[in-house]
Amino acid sequence: MEVVHERCCGLDVHKKTVVACVITPKDRQVRTFGTMTQDLLELGEWLVAEGVTHVAMESTGVYWKPVFNLLEGSELELLVVNARHIKAVPGRKTDVKDAEWIADLLRHGLLQASFVPNRDQRELRELVRYRRTLIEQRAHEVQRVQKVLEGANVKLSDVATDIMGVSGRAMLRALIEGEQSPQALAEMAHGRLKRKRGSLEKALRSSVGAHQRYMLGHLLEHIEFMEREIKELDQAIGERMRPFEAAIARIDEIWGIGRRTAEEILAEVGLDMSRWPTHKHFASWAKVSPGNNESAGKRHSGRTGKGNRWLHSTLVEAANNVSRNRASYYGAQYHRIARRRGRKRALVAVAHSLLTAVYHMLRDGTVHQDLGAEYFDSLDRERATHRAVQRLRRLGYEVTLRPVAA
Repeated sequence: MEVVHERCCGLDVHKKTVVACVITPKDRQVRTFGTMTQDLLELGEWLVAEGVTHVAMESTGVYWKPVFNLLEGSELELLVVNARHIKAVPGRKTDVKDAEWIADLLRHGLLQASFVPNRDQRELRELVRYRRTLIEQRAHEVQRVQKVLEGANVKLSDVATDIMGVSGRAMLRALIEGEQSPQALAEMAHGRLKRKRGSLEKALRSSVGAHQRYMLGHLLEHIEFMEREIKELDQAIGERMRPFEAAIARIDEIWGIGRRTAEEILAEVGLDMSRWPTHKHFASWAKVSPGNNESAGKRHSGRTGKGNRWLHSTLVEAANNVSRNRASYYGAQYHRIARRRGRKRALVAVAHSLLTAVYHMLRDGTVHQDLGAEYFDSLDRERATHRAVQRLRRLGYEVTLRPVAA
């Protein structure tokens, strides 16, 4: 088999140890290093001394990150590889054999590197992902507030759309401080909620005790703490997102996608679309395209597979938003597929279309143009007409078609 890289190294990375196998034209050496900073620096010095040019390692949890970070500044070309792509034949598995197997595959050019962004974007990713985690945790805490209120028979959510709005928070603070009068609590309503004063008095007649007040106090304090953290993260992310402003503005033009969603997409994929030859490669990497599973001429499950879960969840959430606009291409696509294949498959299909649009906007600098809800009917007017006529006939109507003069 052809040798692509004459001097290469395979790393089997674990929490406490890194097993390195260096292959050169003359020999093969295996050494084990610790994962402390000094140990990893010694690993880097040894690789440079041996004249290694390429280093490959599995993407094992988060343990590969310190190794990658410390070796990144050297002249070595680093490859982080999906562990599923380099599984050896089962049996006789040891750390040394794993390192040798990775080195052999790398030597013959059989490994494909995963996408690892530069250090600045990796740090931006961490901030954006942490913000998303806090937003989700805040939502869980609001649900806990709702559970405590239900336990005390406070039906505030039956009347107020958002119990954490200005009016809802004022009522919660009053409940925590011991206010029991439904009339006094209903007086704290602001805006349109004032019109529901009678319903509020009924909803706020409850049995809140010392335990509920204690729980509500801690939950509200925790929610406000997380909101302050999210606000600070917004500012930090905004500073790092300045180079992305033009791209954010283009993505934000899509109906149903806001700035925060655009930031999350760009933090995961960056601005350089040259990493993916076509939008199909891009969608396949993001795992929002059907998988290939065919045997004996039969197609089996076309699961999308496991990819970047942060990007996937952001795209599906965005697809859920844009599909609500029935007058748009995405809304028409969603309802067209949901009738036949179900809601979840329809959302993944819309997410695929969104990612395709983002790819072309970032690669070509184009502006988003919605194709409209009539796009699918215009592809085959005769079929769309036949379908509409048949549906009316099933409802008991006699249909006569006459073209409208232009």
